[in-house]
Amino acid sequence: MPIPPPIPSTAASAAANAALDRLSLCKTLSHVKQLHAHILRTVSDHRLSSFLFNLSSSSSISFSYALSLFSSIPSPPESIVFNPLLRNLSRSGEFRATILFYQRIRHAGGRLDQFSFPPILKAASKVSALLEGLELHGVALKMATLSDPFVQTGLMDMYGSCGRIVEARNMFDEMSQRDVVTWNTMIERYCRCGLVDEAFKLFEEMQSSNVIPDEMILCNIVSACGRVGNTSYNRAIYGFLKENDVRMDNHLLTALVNMYAGVGCMDMAMEFYMKMPVRNLFVSTAMVSGFSKAGRLDEARDVFDQMRKKDLVCWTTMISTYAESDHPEEALRIFEEMRLSGVKPDEITMCSVISACANLGALEKAKWVHEYTHVNGFESSLTVNNALINMYAKCGRLDAARDVFEKMPTKDVVSWSSMINAFSMHGEADDALTSFARMKQETVEPNAVTFVGVLYGCSHSGLVEEGKKIFASMTDEYNITPKLEHYGCMVDLFGRANRLREALEVIESMPMAPNVVIWGSLMSACRVHGEIELGEYAAKHILELEPDHDGALVLMSNIYAREQRWDGVRNIRRVMEEKNVFKEKGLSRIDLNGVSHEFLIGDKRHKQSDEIYAKLDEVVSRLKPAGYVPDSGSVLVDVEEEEKKDLVLWHSEKLALCLGLMSMDKEEKGSSVVIRIVKNLRVCEDCHTFLKLVSKVYEREIIVRDRTRFHRYINGLCSCRDYW
Repeated sequence: MPIPPPIPSTAASAAANAALDRLSLCKTLSHVKQLHAHILRTVSDHRLSSFLFNLSSSSSISFSYALSLFSSIPSPPESIVFNPLLRNLSRSGEFRATILFYQRIRHAGGRLDQFSFPPILKAASKVSALLEGLELHGVALKMATLSDPFVQTGLMDMYGSCGRIVEARNMFDEMSQRDVVTWNTMIERYCRCGLVDEAFKLFEEMQSSNVIPDEMILCNIVSACGRVGNTSYNRAIYGFLKENDVRMDNHLLTALVNMYAGVGCMDMAMEFYMKMPVRNLFVSTAMVSGFSKAGRLDEARDVFDQMRKKDLVCWTTMISTYAESDHPEEALRIFEEMRLSGVKPDEITMCSVISACANLGALEKAKWVHEYTHVNGFESSLTVNNALINMYAKCGRLDAARDVFEKMPTKDVVSWSSMINAFSMHGEADDALTSFARMKQETVEPNAVTFVGVLYGCSHSGLVEEGKKIFASMTDEYNITPKLEHYGCMVDLFGRANRLREALEVIESMPMAPNVVIWGSLMSACRVHGEIELGEYAAKHILELEPDHDGALVLMSNIYAREQRWDGVRNIRRVMEEKNVFKEKGLSRIDLNGVSHEFLIGDKRHKQSDEIYAKLDEVVSRLKPAGYVPDSGSVLVDVEEEEKKDLVLWHSEKLALCLGLMSMDKEEKGSSVVIRIVKNLRVCEDCHTFLKLVSKVYEREIIVRDRTRFHRYINGLCSCRDYW
C-alpha cells in the first residue's frame, strides 16, 4: 500500500478520519507500520494510536509490535484498549508475557474492569504467579467485582495451581453459583495436589447438588483414583457409570482402563477396553501391565500380540513381565523380536533383559547381552553395570562380576551391595566382608540391602560371631532398623550352625510378627539337624499363617522320613492330597552349545536318554573305587533299600552332569571347560558328595547353582566347604 503525501496541519481532522479509514484496510504488519509512520508525521490525534493498538492486538499481526505501541497511548490507558491484548496473549499461551503486560498496565495507572481479570488470572494460574494473584484478589475486592463468577473461578484456579488449596476451597465455598466448570476446576486441583479423598468427597457432593459431571470431571476423578489404587472408590465410580448410563468417549475409557488395570481389576478393565473404538499404545500397555501384575500372563501376551504398533514402553513392559515371572527364556525371545522390529532399547529395557539372563543362569547368553550393552553405548550406565554384576554372579562367573565392578568409573551403594551379595552367594564370605570394609573406607553409606548381603555371607559360611557383630552395628553405627529379612538372616545363621535355641530366641525377640519365611528357615535347619520337636513347632506356626503351605508340609514329611517315621510321612502325604498340595519337583538344566537341556528325577524324555544312563553307570563304577556309596538316606520315601539307591542315582543334577560329561568326552583331559548346572532345589547330600568326587576323578570343574547359593567343585572339594 503506497504511503500518502504529507497532510497540511489545517486539515488534521479530515486527515485523522482518512487515516482511520485506511487503517481498517491494513492486512499485514508492513502496511500497519507504514501507516503508523505516516500518522506520527502528520497527525497527533491520540485516537489513532489507540485504534492502531487495538488493530495490532485484535488482528494478531504482532503481539510484540502491539506491546511497543502501548507507551504511545495517553495515561491512564482505558480497559477497552488493553483488554483485547490481555485476552489474546492469554489465549495464545503467552502467559508470562500476559503477567508482564499486566504489570505495565498497573504501572501506567490503567484501571481494570471485570473483563480484565479472567485472562490475567489464567496466566497467573499457569505460571504460579502467587504475588500477582494475591494483588488481583485485593483489586477485585476493592472494585466490588469479587462476586463475578468468572473472577471467582479464576481466583480459585489460581490459588489451587499455586498450592494454596485451602484458599482455593474457601473461594469455592463462597461462590453463590457453581457451574460444571467450577466443580471440575476444584476437583482437578484436589487431584493435582494428591488429595484424592477430598476430590472424591467433592465429587459426591456435586452429585447431591444436582450438577451432572461431564466427561472431563470423570476423567480427572478416575485418573486420580487410579493413582492411589483405592478399590472402594473404583467400585463407586463403576456403580455411578452403570447407574447413570454415562456416555464415554475414548479419553474416559482410557482413564477407566488405566485405573482398573492399575489395581488388578482386570475383568472391569477388559470391559471398558473392549468398548474403546480406538486403542492407543498407552491403554494397551496398561492392559499388558495389569494382566502381568495379576499373574495372567497368557492374557497379557494376547493383548500384546494384538497390538499392531508397539513402542519401547510396551516392549519393555512385556520383557520385564516375563523376566520377573520366572519365564526368562520368553523375555529374551521378546527382546529379540523387539530388536528385529527396529525399536532400540533404553536402560530400563536392558536391565530387564539382564535380569532375565541372571534368572536363566545361561552364561553364553549373558556374555552376548554384555557385549550388546557395550556395542550400543550402555557401558557407562551405572544402573546397567549394577545389573551386570548381579547377572554374572547368578551365572556362576564371580570373576566376571568382579571385573565389571572394578572397571566401573563410579560406584554407588547398589554397586557395592551387588558385589557383596555376589561374594556371599558364592560362599566367599571373606571377600564379602573385605568389600564391606572397603565400602566403608570409601565413605559409601551401607543400606538395609547391603546388610542382607553381608549377613547372608556370614550365614552360609558359619561366621556366627561376625554375623552377630554386623547385625548389632546396623542400629549402633548406622541407625538402620532391622527388617524381617535381617532377622531371617540371623535365624538362618544360628540354624545352620546348629544353634537352634538361639535361632528360636531371635524369633521370640523380634519386634514384629515372624512370617512364613522366618519359621521356614528354622524348620529347614531342624530338618538338617534332625530336630523333630522344634521342627514340628515351626511347621505348626507356618500352617497357622498359610494352611496350604506346601513347603511346611513337605519339610515335615522329610523330617519324619529321615527318622524313618513312615506313619508320619503317610499322614502328611494324605493331608497334601486332600489339600491338593504337591511337592515341587527337582529340576536341573544344563546349557550346551546354546541349547538348554532339562531333567527331572529319573527322566527318560531326552533323545539321548539311553546314552545318559549308560554314562551314569560308567561314572558310578569309576567313583566307587574313590569311596562313593549311594546315600539311601537322601531318599525320603518308604521303599526297599535297593530301590532307594536307584532313586538317589537318578537325581536330576546327576543326569545333567552325565550329559555334560558326554559332550566333553572328545576334549583333552584336564581342559578348562566348566560344566555348569542350574537346579531349582537345594542340592542333596548324596549329589553333593557325587559331584565332589566327579570333579576329582574326571578332573573337571563343576559349578552348580541351587536354590540359595553356588557350589564350585574342584579336585574333590566344594567352595561351600560342606556347609550349605
